[in-house]
Amino acid sequence: MNIKVKTIYLAAIVIVSLAVASLAGLTITGYFSLPAGKYDNFAKCLSSKGVTMYGAEWCGHCKNQKTMFGDSFKYVTYVECTTSQAACTAAGVQGYPTWIINGKAYPGEQTLQSLSTLSGCPLQ
Repeated sequence: MNIKVKTIYLAAIVIVSLAVASLAGLTITGYFSLPAGKYDNFAKCLSSKGVTMYGAEWCGHCKNQKTMFGDSFKYVTYVECTTSQAACTAAGVQGYPTWIINGKAYPGEQTLQSLSTLSGCPLQ
């Protein structure tokens, strides 16, 4: 391999490495996440009305659901079924995530608008 080809190859590796490092940095710093507290009032309203999300830490759909709320998820009443199996069984949870709203189970990922409509909590 001649020197010109080696130089181009090395430059390509450096550029790709920098791009990956930059994206990783943006993800770690939260650049791609929702602003802190964007749905605080909505999440608090859900909890005040007894709305509960049941899930499992390994569940990708549960992670997606949590991501929708951003930092506001801390105000959602959440039951981790891997550590609270009895509570999940008592609630009739058969899959993750499951939302219990007004005593009725809603399995699967729910949009924020759907949660708003089902609970009566305004989406802000």
